[in-house]
Amino acid sequence: MNPVATVKKKKNLLAKYKHAIPLLIFMAIYMTWFAWLEQDVTKFRVIHVALDDHIPFCEVFIIPYLLWFLYVAVVVVFLMFRNKQDYYKCCVFLMTGMTVFLIVSTLWPNGHQLRPMTMPRDNIFSSMVAALWRTDTPTNLWPSIHVYNSLGAHFAVLHNKELAGRKWIRTASLVLAVSIILSTMFLKQHSVFDVVTALILAGVMYIVVYRRDWLTAPRAQQRAAQNN
Repeated sequence: MNPVATVKKKKNLLAKYKHAIPLLIFMAIYMTWFAWLEQDVTKFRVIHVALDDHIPFCEVFIIPYLLWFLYVAVVVVFLMFRNKQDYYKCCVFLMTGMTVFLIVSTLWPNGHQLRPMTMPRDNIFSSMVAALWRTDTPTNLWPSIHVYNSLGAHFAVLHNKELAGRKWIRTASLVLAVSIILSTMFLKQHSVFDVVTALILAGVMYIVVYRRDWLTAPRAQQRAAQNN
């Protein structure tokens, strides 16, 4: 293959998908910051509400909990390739909540004591939960990013015009998002408080990003003014 043509092809590909670069940079910063937060957390504010004690541990919810990683990634990558404006909205939604989470965890270290001392049952799902707990400490939890990003992914699916006629995808997205939200509590990964505050934050950002459309509306108005 012609080296010049190869270089030109790579440049064109980079120019076409350069909108992915800010997200990649953000994720590098996020993962570095989060790894730092997870080191030697000894003093933290315990998060607990009375309702937490009435929610049973249910290990089967490890399935939707782990599917969260694939769910959010697939939605973001789909939008990156198919609709740049929807991609920008989704990224603003996700990155804002994740940044709030990092700031809260830095200024107010938090955690919970909800996990059972021993697994109530011995099965493959319990083994998967145990493996998760060995790498994921019960600290830096508020607000729940699993909850917040699940809603962010689902909102993006709902507002994508290409998926408007595919009701089964929207329904599957809703079922998965709800299952993930429930999994955070049934696996004792989060307190109800973490979940509720994530829902509130997601509600606020939904208004900002999708209802008010403060991200893309000014650009659209500017283009309309230039055309006139």
